Amino acid sequence: MAAGGGGAGTQGWGVPLTQYFSISAVNDAVAGESARSYSEQGLFTNLVNSVKSGDYVIIEFGHNDASAGTVDNGKQDAVGDSYNITSIVTTSNFAYYIENAIVALEAKGAIPIISSLTPDNIWTNGVIAAGGRFVTYAQSIGTRRNITYIDHYAYVAQAYDALGQMETTSFYPIDHLHTNAAGANVVAQAFVRGLLCGNTTLKSKVNTAGQAVPNGCI
Repeated sequence: MAAGGGGAGTQGWGVPLTQYFSISAVNDAVAGESARSYSEQGLFTNLVNSVKSGDYVIIEFGHNDASAGTVDNGKQDAVGDSYNITSIVTTSNFAYYIENAIVALEAKGAIPIISSLTPDNIWTNGVIAAGGRFVTYAQSIGTRRNITYIDHYAYVAQAYDALGQMETTSFYPIDHLHTNAAGANVVAQAFVRGLLCGNTTLKSKVNTAGQAVPNGCI
């Protein structure tokens, strides 16, 4: 999502996303951050302080939130899907960080949208591999908070499956995670498709180019 992606010619999907809307957008994504580190570094606080009533805020995390092993890297979240954690842990879970931000954003009159993380370039039997726990976590947050949820994973997987493994792999110049500009545009289009297939009022701000993005509703 972040501008510049992972470096070395990669790009985040938040950059091309703006061309599909009739309203201006600010990309506050920061490469390499997790829900936890974005919270602990005060970036969510900065975001909350900057929004105005009626602003839409798209929240998508997950790629950097998984366990880093025995040494805490400052990004991994505690494992679990519920908002309240019953055991004493040194970190909170994914839902805790995201839902605290959602509550603060709604208190400012902003309209948060939770989006699942996007697929890596990993295939199983000719199709993109199924999503993991962070897809489920994002969906659960949308349900608990009664906000719009976009299954970005599924819509990107649909786009990649339609393009095929060879073309999709050309979008990944350095690893299986970070796309180039062309891949970022496919990922952005998939988000717009998911948005158009949902019930959020943000879809009324999708312009003609956005209305024409490929693929259908899932």
